[in-house]
Amino acid sequence: MENKKKIIEQAPVLENSLLASGVFRLVAKAPKIAAQCVPGQFVMLRLTRLADPLLRRPLSIAGADAQAGTITLICRVVGHGSELLSLVKTGEMLDIMGPLGRGFAMDFARPLLVGGGIGLAPLLFVAGHCCPKPVEVLAGGRTCDELFWADLFRETCSAVHVSTDDGSLGICGTCADALPEVLKNGDYDMILTCGPRPMMRRVAEEAARFGIRTQISMEEHMACGLGACRSCTCLASDGGARQVCKDGPVFWAEEVDWT
Repeated sequence: MENKKKIIEQAPVLENSLLASGVFRLVAKAPKIAAQCVPGQFVMLRLTRLADPLLRRPLSIAGADAQAGTITLICRVVGHGSELLSLVKTGEMLDIMGPLGRGFAMDFARPLLVGGGIGLAPLLFVAGHCCPKPVEVLAGGRTCDELFWADLFRETCSAVHVSTDDGSLGICGTCADALPEVLKNGDYDMILTCGPRPMMRRVAEEAARFGIRTQISMEEHMACGLGACRSCTCLASDGGARQVCKDGPVFWAEEVDWT
């Protein structure tokens, strides 16, 4: 689902809290965007008090409350821009453009959400949007320290499955490794996934074996978020190209050229 109306809001920060080492949650007052956005969409934002970095940064929407007029973003510090965002104080202003992109098709009865690392952020919005519909999640991380996500999803999900690369919590391996075991014990009509591309490819392959349709949320570098710069172009299975910011970031798995 895509909302074609793009909004720019000057949004005060209501919360900036540390969730884990290098991962923080921002809550901003952006009532116009909060009223429009759907799960799977993203925003482009920057600090209003700085010209560095010049370009906005893309962030998946992890939650929205239309009544309160707030949006929630969860970000990992990976560079200069995200480091500056991690240091913002309550009351500081963000320049936010959104909602952008095509979100998830929400026509399912019993979905399984599958995500690794920060790719779980847009899936958190899905879970909150669907509640109290039965929703399950398979959350993967490198170690148990990265799976603070489990507590976040327990608020809205009927079941939370976890995996860690080192076996320190849940099933040992990636969430793609754990997926066949979870699928054997469930009756899902849709899989929604976000995370590293190799992980999503494996998730799509396993889902196909079980006859389950899959939506994926692509993560690509973006400069404008509007389709003008074409920096987020990816190959499609029909031989053409798609822009993740405008045609996605959500695609059906069969739309993607995985090679």
